[in-house]
Amino acid sequence: MPRVSTNVARLKRKNQILKQAKGYFGRRKNLYKTAKEAVERAHKYAYRDRKNRKREFRRLWIIRINAAARQNELSYSRLMDGLNKAGIEIDRKVLADLAVRDPNAFTQLASAAKSQLAA
Repeated sequence: MPRVSTNVARLKRKNQILKQAKGYFGRRKNLYKTAKEAVERAHKYAYRDRKNRKREFRRLWIIRINAAARQNELSYSRLMDGLNKAGIEIDRKVLADLAVRDPNAFTQLASAAKSQLAA
């Protein structure tokens, strides 16, 4: 049986890892073993944080909406309840953007929510 050399495939794998480790500090960019560990860890964190990013943005939007709602004498939960009862379907991302960039429009939405809560 002929002997098979894995030289080409091994070198290709090694170069891919070192290419992905480009820009890392110290030996993590030069030495294969440490570069491989660093790249694997980076992939693990990237996978985890793609999910965490969605959570973090939702938390930020809720904080912004709550702050703007309090300026209009409402709590976050009362505002959302009033908007649902009024049939206004705006997601939190857009509401947070309105709260930051267009306070007048947010005030109109808050007054619509207030009127539904009073009724």
